[in-house]
Amino acid sequence: MNETIDLIEKEHMRLDLIEVGVGDSVKIFTKIYEGDKERVQVFEGVVIGKRGGNTRATFTVRKVSYGVGIEKTFPKHSPLIERIEVMSRAKVRRGKLYYLRGLKGKAAKLKEKRD
Repeated sequence: MNETIDLIEKEHMRLDLIEVGVGDSVKIFTKIYEGDKERVQVFEGVVIGKRGGNTRATFTVRKVSYGVGIEKTFPKHSPLIERIEVMSRAKVRRGKLYYLRGLKGKAAKLKEKRD
């Protein structure tokens, strides 16, 4: 039974998107439908968590806008995501960066990963 589920899920997986990791600063370009019009909206922030697998995989992006923290959870294989750009990658030692919620300013800055 699991083989048939995996087969069905593979049809809906998107292989054109790049892999994002926890601590990456990313720009997510999503399609927004307003009536009969379609536009692309950008959400820029830091990936603070990933979860799930296969087509159920999601990642959470956090940004601070006008002093208020905003978090959005995006399904990884959603057809509404047009593309993902990785701005920078950070060196982190945790799987979830929920501690960033309590920090602000320079304290919330992550150390950039050197290649």
